[in-house]
Amino acid sequence: MKIEDLHGVISVPPLARRRDAARTMDPLENDRIVAHIASGGITRFLYGGNALLYHIGQRDYDVMVEWLSSYIDRYLVIPSIGPSFGRAMEQAERLRNTSFACAMMLPCGDPRTAAGLEAGYREVAQVLGKPLLLYVKDESNFGGDREKGMDAIGRLIDSGVGVGLKYAVVRKDPREDAYLEGLLKRVDRKYVISGIGERPAIVHMQDWKLPAFTSGSVCVAPRLSQRIFEYCRAGEYSDAVALRAKFIPHEDLRDAWGPAPVLHHALELAGIASTGGVLPFLGDLSEAKLEQLGPVARALLAANG
Repeated sequence: MKIEDLHGVISVPPLARRRDAARTMDPLENDRIVAHIASGGITRFLYGGNALLYHIGQRDYDVMVEWLSSYIDRYLVIPSIGPSFGRAMEQAERLRNTSFACAMMLPCGDPRTAAGLEAGYREVAQVLGKPLLLYVKDESNFGGDREKGMDAIGRLIDSGVGVGLKYAVVRKDPREDAYLEGLLKRVDRKYVISGIGERPAIVHMQDWKLPAFTSGSVCVAPRLSQRIFEYCRAGEYSDAVALRAKFIPHEDLRDAWGPAPVLHHALELAGIASTGGVLPFLGDLSEAKLEQLGPVARALLAANG
């Protein structure tokens, strides 16, 4: 896999589920989500946080992998593994004989050190037989010592264990980010993907020269996300900023109520797919919140054209 394969808009969809007691994954409705995203020219699909892979069991994971495998020949599809070591090793074994180009390691919040994570990631990648997409969601994801964590990330990328890095540390002003500055001294920016959606993506591409961004809202408005990326790539940043404004009402609700549940319900409220209920430990939005979300989701879909 070449890092350039990741240079573009990477969609991060939810997983649609049936309204049965087990909340089983619904392949047909998930196909509808994929088709809608692909209709906007998006060819990269990453299943991780918005799909709530933190909370699914191995049987559910196997169903998802079998379904997702049907898209390998058409799109770049990336499943996630982890975040714990034992869970990642089991899932790596499941993915070993598949044709996925890589897998993303979900960020670990449990007891860990930078050295321990580095060693563990190397073991996981060896079992997987493929490289890992690393994920930094906060400065402590690679242990409490920031410098050691950044050094570990650099070594994982340099050795080929890490194929890239999803950078998703939220800043009030993404122009001011000492941690990202430190990372880019250790990792070539071509490996670093803006990982927090459209809100910081333009600054990350313009000021930090990052080559790609991930998005949840792209699942509702794929054409708009693709155009934002194309504007940024062409240096037409004012046009990108104007277009991003269409995403902000939806992104505001995601920030307020939780990115994954809001996106999950938004797809259904916009009429894109029947997504069913949200898994515990998050759960569904209240009826009052759904009433507020509905018009926002439909307006974003209408703006998509």
